[in-house]
Amino acid sequence: MSKQRIVLVDDHEVVRLGLKALLEHHPQFEVVGEAGTAKEALEKVAQLRPDVVLLDIRLPGASGIEACEEITQKYPETKVIMLTSYAEDEMLFSAIRAGASGYVLKQIGGEDLIRAIEAVGRGEASLDPAVTQRVFQEVRRSVKEEEASAFANLSQQEKHVLLLVSEGKTNREIAKVLFLGEGTVRNYVSSILSKLGVSNRAEAAAYAVEHNLKEYL
Repeated sequence: MSKQRIVLVDDHEVVRLGLKALLEHHPQFEVVGEAGTAKEALEKVAQLRPDVVLLDIRLPGASGIEACEEITQKYPETKVIMLTSYAEDEMLFSAIRAGASGYVLKQIGGEDLIRAIEAVGRGEASLDPAVTQRVFQEVRRSVKEEEASAFANLSQQEKHVLLLVSEGKTNREIAKVLFLGEGTVRNYVSSILSKLGVSNRAEAAAYAVEHNLKEYL
Protein backbone atom coordinates (compact mmCIF):
# COMPACT_ATOMS: atom_id res chain seq x y z
CA MET A 1 0.00 0.00 0.00
CA SER A 2 1.47 3.36 -1.00
CA LYS A 3 2.03 5.98 1.65
CA GLN A 4 0.19 9.28 1.80
CA ARG A 5 2.73 11.96 1.01
CA ILE A 6 2.25 15.03 3.18
CA VAL A 7 3.56 18.59 3.22
CA LEU A 8 3.40 20.51 6.51
CA VAL A 9 2.87 24.27 6.37
CA ASP A 10 3.11 26.37 9.54
CA ASP A 11 5.17 29.42 10.38
CA HIS A 12 6.07 27.94 13.77
CA GLU A 13 8.82 25.36 13.50
CA VAL A 14 7.82 23.80 16.82
CA VAL A 15 4.35 23.07 15.44
CA ARG A 16 5.82 21.45 12.33
CA LEU A 17 8.14 19.34 14.47
CA GLY A 18 5.22 18.18 16.58
CA LEU A 19 3.13 17.27 13.56
CA LYS A 20 6.03 15.48 11.92
CA ALA A 21 6.76 13.47 15.06
CA LEU A 22 3.11 12.45 15.28
CA LEU A 23 2.89 11.41 11.64
CA GLU A 24 6.15 9.47 11.73
CA HIS A 25 4.54 7.07 14.20
CA HIS A 26 2.15 6.01 11.45
CA PRO A 27 3.71 4.03 8.60
CA GLN A 28 0.95 4.99 6.16
CA PHE A 29 2.21 8.60 6.11
CA GLU A 30 5.37 10.20 4.80
CA VAL A 31 6.23 13.85 5.44
CA VAL A 32 7.92 14.87 2.20
CA GLY A 33 8.24 18.60 2.78
CA GLU A 34 7.77 21.55 5.11
CA ALA A 35 7.12 25.26 4.62
CA GLY A 36 6.71 28.33 6.78
CA THR A 37 4.95 30.69 4.36
CA ALA A 38 2.30 30.52 1.67
CA LYS A 39 4.93 31.21 -0.99
CA GLU A 40 7.10 28.33 0.23
CA ALA A 41 4.03 26.10 0.43
CA LEU A 42 3.16 26.73 -3.21
CA GLU A 43 6.74 26.02 -4.25
CA LYS A 44 6.80 22.75 -2.27
CA VAL A 45 3.48 21.59 -3.70
CA ALA A 46 4.59 22.39 -7.24
CA GLN A 47 7.83 20.50 -6.68
CA LEU A 48 6.58 17.51 -4.66
CA ARG A 49 2.93 17.09 -5.67
CA PRO A 50 1.92 15.68 -2.27
CA ASP A 51 -1.33 13.86 -1.56
CA VAL A 52 -2.21 16.08 1.40
CA VAL A 53 -1.14 19.50 2.65
CA LEU A 54 -1.62 20.37 6.32
CA LEU A 55 -1.89 24.14 6.00
CA ASP A 56 -1.98 26.72 8.78
CA ILE A 57 -4.76 29.23 8.12
CA ARG A 58 -2.69 32.19 9.36
CA LEU A 59 0.66 32.67 7.65
CA PRO A 60 2.96 35.66 7.20
CA GLY A 61 2.37 37.41 3.89
CA ALA A 62 -0.33 35.66 1.87
CA SER A 63 -2.81 33.78 4.04
CA GLY A 64 -3.38 30.05 4.21
CA ILE A 65 -6.77 30.64 2.57
CA GLU A 66 -5.11 32.20 -0.48
CA ALA A 67 -2.58 29.37 -0.63
CA CYS A 68 -5.35 26.78 -0.33
CA GLU A 69 -7.29 28.31 -3.21
CA GLU A 70 -4.24 28.33 -5.47
CA ILE A 71 -3.25 24.77 -4.55
CA THR A 72 -6.71 23.32 -5.12
CA GLN A 73 -7.07 25.14 -8.45
CA LYS A 74 -3.64 24.25 -9.84
CA TYR A 75 -3.27 20.79 -8.28
CA PRO A 76 -6.75 19.34 -7.72
CA GLU A 77 -5.26 15.94 -6.90
CA THR A 78 -3.68 17.47 -3.78
CA LYS A 79 -6.05 17.70 -0.83
CA VAL A 80 -5.75 20.50 1.73
CA ILE A 81 -6.54 20.32 5.43
CA MET A 82 -6.64 23.73 7.10
CA LEU A 83 -5.22 24.03 10.61
CA THR A 84 -6.29 26.81 12.94
CA SER A 85 -6.07 27.75 16.60
CA TYR A 86 -9.49 29.40 16.67
CA ALA A 87 -12.94 28.29 15.52
CA GLU A 88 -13.79 31.42 13.55
CA ASP A 89 -16.88 31.21 11.35
CA GLU A 90 -15.52 33.60 8.71
CA MET A 91 -12.31 31.61 8.34
CA LEU A 92 -14.19 28.31 8.30
CA PHE A 93 -16.43 29.26 5.39
CA SER A 94 -13.59 30.99 3.56
CA ALA A 95 -11.61 27.75 3.78
CA ILE A 96 -14.51 25.72 2.42
CA ARG A 97 -15.00 28.17 -0.45
CA ALA A 98 -11.25 28.00 -1.17
CA GLY A 99 -11.54 24.25 -1.72
CA ALA A 100 -10.24 22.83 1.57
CA SER A 101 -11.16 19.19 2.13
CA GLY A 102 -10.66 19.40 5.87
CA TYR A 103 -10.74 21.97 8.66
CA VAL A 104 -9.35 21.08 12.08
CA LEU A 105 -8.42 22.94 15.22
CA LYS A 106 -4.84 22.65 16.45
CA GLN A 107 -6.22 21.47 19.79
CA ILE A 108 -7.44 18.30 18.08
CA GLY A 109 -6.21 15.01 19.51
CA GLY A 110 -3.49 13.16 17.64
CA GLU A 111 -5.65 10.18 16.68
CA ASP A 112 -8.45 12.47 15.53
CA LEU A 113 -6.00 14.28 13.26
CA ILE A 114 -4.81 10.96 11.85
CA ARG A 115 -8.41 9.99 11.10
CA ALA A 116 -8.99 13.35 9.43
CA ILE A 117 -5.96 12.86 7.16
CA GLU A 118 -7.04 9.33 6.32
CA ALA A 119 -10.57 10.50 5.49
CA VAL A 120 -9.32 13.28 3.23
CA GLY A 121 -6.95 10.83 1.57
CA ARG A 122 -9.98 8.67 0.72
CA GLY A 123 -11.61 11.64 -0.96
CA GLU A 124 -13.92 12.48 1.93
CA ALA A 125 -14.38 15.81 3.68
CA SER A 126 -13.37 16.15 7.31
CA LEU A 127 -14.48 18.83 9.75
CA ASP A 128 -13.43 19.20 13.35
CA PRO A 129 -16.42 18.25 15.55
CA ALA A 130 -16.11 21.67 17.21
CA VAL A 131 -17.12 23.42 13.96
CA THR A 132 -19.44 20.88 12.35
CA GLN A 133 -22.54 22.30 14.04
CA ARG A 134 -21.69 25.76 12.74
CA VAL A 135 -21.63 24.47 9.18
CA PHE A 136 -25.07 22.92 9.55
CA GLN A 137 -26.38 26.13 11.11
CA GLU A 138 -25.02 28.15 8.20
CA VAL A 139 -26.51 25.76 5.64
CA ARG A 140 -29.89 25.97 7.36
CA ARG A 141 -29.66 29.77 7.49
CA SER A 142 -28.80 29.93 3.77
CA VAL A 143 -31.72 27.67 2.90
CA LYS A 144 -34.06 29.87 4.95
CA GLU A 145 -32.81 32.99 3.19
CA GLU A 146 -33.24 31.37 -0.21
CA GLU A 147 -36.76 30.26 0.61
CA ALA A 148 -37.70 33.69 1.96
CA SER A 149 -36.31 35.39 -1.14
CA ALA A 150 -38.59 33.18 -3.25
CA PHE A 151 -41.54 35.28 -2.01
CA ALA A 152 -39.75 38.62 -1.70
CA ASN A 153 -41.81 40.22 -4.49
CA LEU A 154 -45.17 39.21 -3.03
CA SER A 155 -47.17 41.37 -0.66
CA GLN A 156 -48.45 39.80 2.54
CA GLN A 157 -51.95 39.59 1.08
CA GLU A 158 -50.61 37.91 -2.06
CA LYS A 159 -48.86 35.33 0.12
CA HIS A 160 -52.16 34.57 1.84
CA VAL A 161 -53.88 34.21 -1.52
CA LEU A 162 -51.08 31.96 -2.77
CA LEU A 163 -51.36 29.76 0.30
CA LEU A 164 -55.07 29.26 -0.34
CA VAL A 165 -54.35 28.56 -4.02
CA SER A 166 -51.87 25.90 -2.92
CA GLU A 167 -54.64 24.34 -0.80
CA GLY A 168 -56.76 23.97 -3.95
CA LYS A 169 -59.31 26.66 -3.18
CA THR A 170 -61.17 28.44 -5.98
CA ASN A 171 -61.27 32.21 -6.37
CA ARG A 172 -64.75 32.23 -4.87
CA GLU A 173 -63.62 30.24 -1.83
CA ILE A 174 -60.55 32.45 -1.39
CA ALA A 175 -62.71 35.57 -1.59
CA LYS A 176 -64.94 34.20 1.17
CA VAL A 177 -62.01 33.31 3.46
CA LEU A 178 -60.25 36.66 3.04
CA PHE A 179 -63.44 38.81 2.85
CA LEU A 180 -62.51 40.07 -0.62
CA GLY A 181 -64.38 40.46 -3.87
CA GLU A 182 -63.95 37.62 -6.35
CA GLY A 183 -62.60 40.08 -8.95
CA THR A 184 -60.01 41.29 -6.44
CA VAL A 185 -58.88 37.74 -5.83
CA ARG A 186 -58.66 37.17 -9.58
CA ASN A 187 -56.37 40.21 -9.84
CA TYR A 188 -54.23 38.95 -6.97
CA VAL A 189 -53.85 35.55 -8.61
CA SER A 190 -52.88 37.15 -11.91
CA SER A 191 -50.29 39.30 -10.15
CA ILE A 192 -48.90 36.28 -8.26
CA LEU A 193 -48.50 34.25 -11.46
CA SER A 194 -46.67 37.14 -13.10
CA LYS A 195 -44.35 37.78 -10.14
CA LEU A 196 -43.47 34.11 -9.74
CA GLY A 197 -42.99 33.60 -13.46
CA VAL A 198 -45.39 30.65 -13.61
CA SER A 199 -48.19 30.09 -16.10
CA ASN A 200 -51.03 28.62 -14.05
CA ARG A 201 -52.42 27.96 -10.56
CA ALA A 202 -51.01 24.43 -10.41
CA GLU A 203 -47.48 25.71 -10.99
CA ALA A 204 -48.01 28.46 -8.42
CA ALA A 205 -49.23 25.90 -5.90
CA ALA A 206 -46.21 23.66 -6.52
CA TYR A 207 -43.90 26.66 -6.11
CA ALA A 208 -45.51 27.54 -2.78
CA VAL A 209 -45.10 24.03 -1.44
CA GLU A 210 -41.53 23.66 -2.71
CA HIS A 211 -40.43 26.86 -0.97
CA ASN A 212 -42.33 26.26 2.29
CA LEU A 213 -44.63 29.27 2.03
CA LYS A 214 -46.43 28.42 5.29
CA GLU A 215 -43.29 29.28 7.27
CA TYR A 216 -43.40 32.90 6.03
CA LEU A 217 -46.96 33.74 7.05
